[in-house]
Amino acid sequence: MRSIGIDLAPRLKQGRLEIHSSRPTLTGLEQHLVRMHDTIAAFRPDLVVVDPITNLTADDDQREVKPMLMRLIDFLKQAQITSVFSSLTHGSAHEAFESSEVAVSSLMDTWLLVRNLEANGERNRTLYVLKSRGVAHSNQVREFVLSSRGIELVDVYLGDDRVLTGSARLAQEAREVAGRAERRREEERRRRLASTRRKGLEAQIAALQSELEADRLEEQARQGEAASEGEVAAASLERLRAARGGAAPGTHNGHGGARPRPRTART
Repeated sequence: MRSIGIDLAPRLKQGRLEIHSSRPTLTGLEQHLVRMHDTIAAFRPDLVVVDPITNLTADDDQREVKPMLMRLIDFLKQAQITSVFSSLTHGSAHEAFESSEVAVSSLMDTWLLVRNLEANGERNRTLYVLKSRGVAHSNQVREFVLSSRGIELVDVYLGDDRVLTGSARLAQEAREVAGRAERRREEERRRRLASTRRKGLEAQIAALQSELEADRLEEQARQGEAASEGEVAAASLERLRAARGGAAPGTHNGHGGARPRPRTART
């Protein structure tokens, strides 16, 4: 297990893990069941893994294997011990193995199905939850990779009609990275273009405001000149009247002083 980043040696030394192996043909089914009962009762584990249960059918009739497994499963459930059973499948990689070899799937709470998909000249492992009793679960098919860091579930990449795995997934990831870079460049180009247009519009607005301010100042100057011309004209008219001996307001016939009293003749 060290090759995939899982080191079981410390657990074995601490007594937290026990591994028992036995050939299926070494004893009969009843003897296997008795040995498993005794081992589980002595160690009292929280988790039991039986790998694989399909080997029990090598030399025995499947009708005898199912009752034996049912007794083992009932024993583990009564002891409230979490159990994991693996079952090997046979046949074409394109077939959907949605029935167990020993017909005990109805006793399982959760059923994970592992398949190998062959495409583009390579085989890739996929995993999905076939059922999980009473628990909400995903219906997606996920690719998993066994690496030096352990088991890794990679992101789902969907093609036209299938899940992309392996090199097809890597090619899709590369296309998405290139697409994101292209979108960033396009967004930057649009941002620069918008900035240039905004600066041009601001320059046009500033020029129009300058013209408007010049027109306003010119209008004020014309109004001031008109007012000055009016005042000059009025002053010139007054001087002209004064030069011609014009009367002040309230005089008549161009003469000053009081109006003479009319003379009357006496008889």
